[in-house]
Formats: sequence, C-alpha cells, structure tokens
Amino acid sequence: MPRKAVVFGGEGQLGVELVKALSDRGFSVLGLNRWKVDITKRDAVERCLAEADPDVVLNAAAYNHVDVAEQEPQAAYLVNALAVRNLAVGCRQIGARLVHFSTDYVFDGRLRRPYTEEDPTHPLSAYAVSKLAGEFYAQAYLDKVLVIRTSGVFGPAGRHTPRGNFPELMLRLASEGKPIRVVEDHTASPTFAPLLASRTVDLVDGRERGIIHIGGGTPISWYDYARLIFRLAGIGDAKLKATNEREYNTPARRPKFSALANARMESLGLDPMPPLEEAVTKYLSIRD
Repeated sequence: MPRKAVVFGGEGQLGVELVKALSDRGFSVLGLNRWKVDITKRDAVERCLAEADPDVVLNAAAYNHVDVAEQEPQAAYLVNALAVRNLAVGCRQIGARLVHFSTDYVFDGRLRRPYTEEDPTHPLSAYAVSKLAGEFYAQAYLDKVLVIRTSGVFGPAGRHTPRGNFPELMLRLASEGKPIRVVEDHTASPTFAPLLASRTVDLVDGRERGIIHIGGGTPISWYDYARLIFRLAGIGDAKLKATNEREYNTPARRPKFSALANARMESLGLDPMPPLEEAVTKYLSIRD
C-alpha cells in the first residue's frame, strides 16, 4: 500500500511541486487549497486529516502579504501561526508527521553571513513574527515535526498564482517598459521550487525532524538577482535602476541579509543546491 500524504497549499507554486515530487516517489497525494479546507478552522482540519489518514502532512499554505500584514497582523497570525497549531493537533491525533515551511525572515539580517539553524531568531515585522510563532506551535504540539526554512521561492506555478513571484514581476515590468527599481542593499538566497520540493521529499524519506534550512545556492542582492534574470532572458533594454532601503521605504521592515546556510541539509547526504544562474535558466526554459 502506498504511503499517503496531504499537502495544504497544494495549488501554490511550492505546493504544486510538492504534489509532483511526492507522487514521483510513490506517495498517494491529496493536494488541498483553502477553498477545500480552511486551515484556520480547527474542526475542518481535524475532520480532513481523520478522513485522509495520511502518513505525512505538508503545510505550504501561508499568508505572505508582508507589507499588508503590518495593517492586519491578526490575519497573518491566524494563518501562519494558529492554523499551524490546528495542523499540529490534527497530526498528533492520527499519528502523522508534519512538515511545515517557514522563512528566512525570522532573522534580523545583522550577522551579514548565511544563517544556520542554530543562529538566534529576531523577527522584524508582523509577518515574520507570525511565521516564527508557527514554528513554535508546530514544535510545541509534536515531536515528529520537520520545519523547513526557505527564502524567496520561485517556481513555474508562480505564473498562475495571484501573488506570482519575483522573476514574473521583473519580466512583466520589463515587457511594459516601466522603470524598475530594486533594492541593492538586501540579500537573500532565492530558491527554485522544484528543487526545494525534491529536497523536502528526501528529508521525508529520511524521517528527519527539527529545523532544517533549504535556501537557494547563491546569496545575492535583489538588484543583482533582477540583473541576472534580464541577462538570462535576453532582455537588454529593461529600465532597471538600483535603489536602497532608505529610498524605497516599505511598511514592513525586512532583514538586510537573510541568506540561508544549507550545511545541515548537506550533512544529511542531500545534494547541494545549484548556483542561482542554473536554477533561473531552468525556470526560464520551463516557462517558455
């Protein structure tokens, strides 16, 4: 009998890839969106998990409107924290493992080097607080829990989701001939969703637990990331200009350096993440 998995957020750009990767490894997978099961409703979550009886539950659902969360922190906390509690309780009731995805934004960026799992957290925004709270809830209610922190996820399904992703935003703005301002003083490790999904299933197969970072293979500023996208897409006339946090002020504070170190992941025998140029090239080829 195949192992069973439930993926919440199954139609997002990470959830789609998780469903594919799990299916390719022989799992029977149920991918769910918020219209099918509202994870903020405890009874709905517990009923769903009791009926599906999965071996593993993966939570790729999230409230990720970082700036809007400053005006509606309760909405972010409901989805990113309290809903994780619902999933953890539901998993505990049926003996399922939980895989929950978190973010590099739980750090404040002051270390100026890629963050390890042992580095202290210090969220700077309502969104970041809600994501860190989700980590706490998952670990408080379960022993068999895997929390994966990642950064700047982009994948083919981003073309079809309301939020999109950074490459799609850059390509759209360039096609419209609009001036494009991107910060040069913030660094992350953008992560290709199919690779994140594949490494996640490796960890599921290895029955790993605790907190593990899976970030893209290249720490890079958002401005240099945009330049890379345009170069690889063959767009030489994009009206791209560098800006900085002081000039491009946003409602939410963001860590200036939030790249993630993948040393623990690699120590478990998983392949290193490839350079960002390779991942973006693959993304563009799939997109075409």
